[in-house]
Amino acid sequence: MRILGRYIFREVVASAALGTVLATFVIFLRGVGRLYELLVGAGNPSVKTIVTLFALSLPPVLPLTIPFGVLVGILIGLGRMASDGEVVAMRAAGVSSGKVIVPVLAFASLGAIAAGIASLRVTPLAMRKTTEIINELAANQLSAEIQPRVFVEEFPNRILYVGDVRPGGTTLWRKVFLADVAQPEQRTSGMGKDAEGPLITVADEAIAVSDPKNNRIQLSLRNYSTHEMGKNGVAHDTASGHGDQALEASPPAYKTPPSTAMNTRELLRRYNGPDPVEYRVEFHTRFARPIACLMLALVGIPLGIATRKGGKSAGYVIAIFLGFFCYHLSSLVLVNLAKQRKLSAPMAVWLPDVVFGLIGLVFVARMEMPGDSDLLSGLKSWWSALLQKVKSTAGGSGAFLTGLRLPLLPQIVDTYVLSSFLFYLAVILASFVSMSEVYFFFELVPDMIRNNISLMTMFGYLFFLTPELIYELLPLSLLVAVLVTFGVMSKQNEVTAFRACGVSLYRLCAPILIGSTVLTGSLFAFDYYYVPAANIKQDALRDEIKGRPKRTYFRKDRRWIMGQGSRIYYYEYFDTTANQMAGVSVFELDPATYRLTRQILAKRARWSPSLKTWLFEEGWCSDFPATTERRHRDFLVDHFAELTETPGYFFTEELQEKQMNFLELDNYIRNLRQRGFDTVKLEVQYFRKFSVPLFALIMALLAAPFGFLVGSRGAMTGIGVSMAIGIAYLAIDPLFQKIGEFGQLRPMVAAWSPDLLFSLTGLYLLLRMKS
Repeated sequence: MRILGRYIFREVVASAALGTVLATFVIFLRGVGRLYELLVGAGNPSVKTIVTLFALSLPPVLPLTIPFGVLVGILIGLGRMASDGEVVAMRAAGVSSGKVIVPVLAFASLGAIAAGIASLRVTPLAMRKTTEIINELAANQLSAEIQPRVFVEEFPNRILYVGDVRPGGTTLWRKVFLADVAQPEQRTSGMGKDAEGPLITVADEAIAVSDPKNNRIQLSLRNYSTHEMGKNGVAHDTASGHGDQALEASPPAYKTPPSTAMNTRELLRRYNGPDPVEYRVEFHTRFARPIACLMLALVGIPLGIATRKGGKSAGYVIAIFLGFFCYHLSSLVLVNLAKQRKLSAPMAVWLPDVVFGLIGLVFVARMEMPGDSDLLSGLKSWWSALLQKVKSTAGGSGAFLTGLRLPLLPQIVDTYVLSSFLFYLAVILASFVSMSEVYFFFELVPDMIRNNISLMTMFGYLFFLTPELIYELLPLSLLVAVLVTFGVMSKQNEVTAFRACGVSLYRLCAPILIGSTVLTGSLFAFDYYYVPAANIKQDALRDEIKGRPKRTYFRKDRRWIMGQGSRIYYYEYFDTTANQMAGVSVFELDPATYRLTRQILAKRARWSPSLKTWLFEEGWCSDFPATTERRHRDFLVDHFAELTETPGYFFTEELQEKQMNFLELDNYIRNLRQRGFDTVKLEVQYFRKFSVPLFALIMALLAAPFGFLVGSRGAMTGIGVSMAIGIAYLAIDPLFQKIGEFGQLRPMVAAWSPDLLFSLTGLYLLLRMKS
């Protein structure tokens, strides 16, 4: 390449590299929650394992982000040249704008080669290595850190309940209940085939030591006893001050490498095999994504040259629209149709490339034709006129509010700043919500076609999805709105004018911080009164669109229930229509010593509304006095007045945390905890009901100092700052959330830690601001 070619090449490369890096991190962070869950659940993985997993997570993203980066580089590089008049100077010197095609296509070819290497070689290797590490972590994931007051059913034929866990160098369990529910002939201890009912072990304390090598937890029991009832009333009871048992864990579930982990030759071997759709789609995708670099470049060259205004920010906007909404979403819809066998795999994968290539050729052919600029200029003029009409209606930057006199902010400057902020916030939030709904719409189009779902149902789903999107996107929208508000004021020297008149930067921040506080309270009220009900409706509509059966909201598979006090119920089957249990056992425990005091076993138990207790049929009852031997009696029908748990006590409505406000979630957690279910994840979400709305205020606190700094540096600086803060939040928030869900931090600490970190950073920057 000559001087001009090298100059264009350098202009495109820098922006493309930045666009690729940013897109890679954004897509990578969307799935970082699963990676955090794997690493946190693995206990204490080595630093090498953590770094390796993070490094292996990046190559599968590159075939998607390199074409996007190529498009960003072309639009920003050529757009900068066009906005600075360099393209006009070239044409005035007799150099055709077609001269930019060769260096740009050369750059796009390098991008295609890089994407091809990532798609054909690096990604399959990374996926195979990731699967190997996941299987290795799964084999070593056994831990003695059992959640207290939860029935653990992860051990084959063993049910474990621990009243209290004291972690440390040596894990100590207190108030241990262990039931061996294996078939009598399969038990390694006790009465063998003559037993009737489970073998029960209760202990005051147990020292638990993990043994991942042998896939078990070794228990050293203190003050323990075992109880087993045999046929014809024969009992087998033992008691001792010390004993050892081993909890054998289930063998780890090994993952098999997916089709993305297969090398290309293996995909070819399966191309015409049984059920080949997945392999055909993967095979063609590995070649189509690199070629997308060239197809997007053909579209980007004329658009970049035609960009007279907007500069780098306009390049990003156009790249997101073309690369994400047009190319990625269309590809997603077509691939889903191919998997439903409504399109052939080659057509579904290659059609976006073909369409973009043809459109790009038409645009390139018209670059130097008379009237080409009129078409593009006409579109931009129409868009500019529309924006100008909106601005004039809104009074420029929201001057329609300048006449308002707010009681708390009576000054004109407060109304001016706040009106500008609210205007930008409304526009940005509407843009984010619209982009998200377009994505979900195209994602569900194949399911809508497959299940013959009407457009009204789809629009109903999007309507009820909107409150959740507003709740999730408002903090990030507020961040961008604050940066834009103060950035525009700084760029137009309004901040300098205010400071010259004696108005400090803190005074300018006051209306936005107060407005953000009001928005935080409004967001909390919005989540309390409206969002949960809307989520219930949108989840039901999504199930209908997906063709899934309506979810049953009552769990019938929880057969071990902690009753009132220290009473444990077990049943084999529960008939909700007749309020009757089959194969039921009741274990009464002494709350102080955790010694078994009574055991009831019956073939059936039915609820008696008149007696307000359970009637047990064809069973027996054994009492275990502390000083005398077991007292045993058989019965045909009997009742126990103290067993007052109603049938509804045994079933808890299965709801998601987003379908409840904080009061409903609190009651739901209390009910589950009483019955012996794991509530740690729900407790984290409970505290997030308070921390997430507050993050809107924290974002304003953090964005205000940056807003005054980025104004003189252009829109790209504001975009970069916004994305940097957003990426930091998307990385830190799910990390603390997963740490809390796995019990490594208290739920309240896990939920509030991101808020604390960002608020301290914001306060530090705000206090150091030269006001």
